[in-house]
Amino acid sequence: MKLYPESAAIQLEFDKIKQLLSENATTVYAKEKAATLRLHTRKEFIDVDLQQSYEYKLLLLQSQYFPIDFTTNISREIKLLSIAGATLSGEEILSIRKLTTNIESIFRWFDAERRLAYDALTKIISNTYYEKVIIELIDEVLDESGTVKDNASEDLSKIRMNLFRKRNELRRMFDKVITKLSKAGYSADIDESFSNGRRVVAVHAEHKRQVKGILHGESDSRRTAFIEPEETIALNNDVFSLENEERKEVQRILKQLTASLSIYSSLIKIYFNIIGEFDFVRAKAKLAIAMNAAKPSVVDAAKVQLINAYHPLLFLYNKSSNKKTIPLNILLDDKARILIISGPNAGGKTVAMKTIGLNQLMLQSGLLVPVHPDSQMGIFKQLFIHIGDTQSIEFELSTYSSHLMHMKHFIEVANGKTLFFIDELGSGSDPNLGGAFAEVILEELNKKHAMGIVTTHYLNLKVMANHTPGIINGAMGFDEKNLQPLYQLIVGKPGSSYTFSIAQRIGLPQHLINRARKLVDDDHFKLDKLLNNTEQNLQQLDKEKKDLTQLLKENERLKKEMEIVLSKEKHKQQIELLKQQNKIAEERIEYLKDMERKLKQIVLDWKKTENKNDVVKNLHNLLFKKKEQIVVNKLAKKVDNKFKEINNHITIGSLVKLKKNYQVGEVKEIRGKRAIVQVGLLPMNINLTDLITVEKVEEKK
Repeated sequence: MKLYPESAAIQLEFDKIKQLLSENATTVYAKEKAATLRLHTRKEFIDVDLQQSYEYKLLLLQSQYFPIDFTTNISREIKLLSIAGATLSGEEILSIRKLTTNIESIFRWFDAERRLAYDALTKIISNTYYEKVIIELIDEVLDESGTVKDNASEDLSKIRMNLFRKRNELRRMFDKVITKLSKAGYSADIDESFSNGRRVVAVHAEHKRQVKGILHGESDSRRTAFIEPEETIALNNDVFSLENEERKEVQRILKQLTASLSIYSSLIKIYFNIIGEFDFVRAKAKLAIAMNAAKPSVVDAAKVQLINAYHPLLFLYNKSSNKKTIPLNILLDDKARILIISGPNAGGKTVAMKTIGLNQLMLQSGLLVPVHPDSQMGIFKQLFIHIGDTQSIEFELSTYSSHLMHMKHFIEVANGKTLFFIDELGSGSDPNLGGAFAEVILEELNKKHAMGIVTTHYLNLKVMANHTPGIINGAMGFDEKNLQPLYQLIVGKPGSSYTFSIAQRIGLPQHLINRARKLVDDDHFKLDKLLNNTEQNLQQLDKEKKDLTQLLKENERLKKEMEIVLSKEKHKQQIELLKQQNKIAEERIEYLKDMERKLKQIVLDWKKTENKNDVVKNLHNLLFKKKEQIVVNKLAKKVDNKFKEINNHITIGSLVKLKKNYQVGEVKEIRGKRAIVQVGLLPMNINLTDLITVEKVEEKK
């Protein structure tokens, strides 16, 4: 993306966004990439960057662990690795091992399921592979602390074994010498020390000539002399020689290991860049969470459709101060390319303009932006900005001359892929002349299909926007009653500057205000007053609309609650109906079972009894019940007159009444929970719960 002027990004405070991004990064690679953030004009690049940031944002919000643990800058070591004959130290090689181990963890993290879920993040490692040989080569030579292992070579193993023996021998010899000097009273408090890598004894300076050996030096106070005893000179020489051989062998092994690793230098550099890329994406995701940023839809066209868009820096500042930030909503497309924002000073016109510009720069650099996800943002190849006083002493240009120079560039270079921002178009000159030039400039930019935002106080530009296709009016809301800006962008109508209202509210003498009104053209004053009243009426309508919307929401909520209550009541009625139906079905089943039992009994009686007429009579009564209810009621009344319920325990011989048909009989036998009851000639098998004990009632005289 081409920016004009060169300070356009700074004027939109994009440099502060890059600084915040750098602060969220931990690796040098990511910090450098944040400082040199590129602005893309190709949709495929923007989509990948946005999706990667969005996917990592989800990881952070879900508190998922992603293995980026390596943050050391080893770019120097990687560069040395590619130079023939170079030698890396054990610690430097160990850093390469840690890098490779981290890469291994990343490859393991991206299993088959996660590669599908996080497709954009997977692309960072899609063109490379994990090479386990790197770690194997290092582990054969170095231990966990970066020291060359004894078995790294046969020569090193022999040298260290000899060195171990010589040091032990030297230690024993030194112990003897120190013991002898201590008995003689020659040794100082320190006993022994090292000088130039050789083991020496510390003796009192006055006795240094009594001790045979090599004098290596004296203490600062000249009271202690450091002497290498002659008994240990040969051993010290052997140890010194072996240590030198060890250093040479270690150096040879490290050089050989470096040469072996140099084959993979380009791959290790890719690993280093991968860690940096993931750290960079993580920094973008952290910044997105801080500013409540989202991923809008990106269209490969000149379009700005922002829903609930915030100025990122203002949002962060107000968030830290526990203040509310007012979002803006705007739509610029082929039908409405240029928006003219009017309204009082300090009402938020410039902030609204910077909000759109800064969010556009962030989007085209692959950063998530603080807008609603349903927003649509296009791609622009040029971004022009003109904000503030730009007079130049060097070129002897006034504010207005400088302003016209910028406008000249805008008109000459602008096209359908240009997004421009002009603050106070036409200011710095005579209002009538400046307003005329402003109209001409807007007409030219509109003809070239450029898209942009313009702030102004000129009435002629507000009138122009009402009758020029492609140009629309907008205003920053203002509370005239309390004399406070509302910081709300209202698209579709011009705004008043509230010049006289503000003067009156702050206490300027009324006679001065009246004089100023007389000096103003009558039509001009009427138009501003009309805009003033229109804006206040629209604010009132907007308030009433919000109240009505709230009432409608409340009504909808009550409607849903009523539907839930009715649904519950209907459900209860259905359950009750099912219960009644089940109860009727149970009674019918019980009736059929009782009928089956009685029919079986009649069959048995037919086989046993000689008097077939009684059996036929019982069968007839059972199958052809006429006026059964009346009979039952009469029978119940008759039985109640003759028998009285006593509710005693049922035993053999008890007189019992059947609860269902009010017949009375004698218990002949009890079988568990059932009893054989003799009713007339028929013995019946009946459940004990269907019986109740009775006794005969004495007849009244």
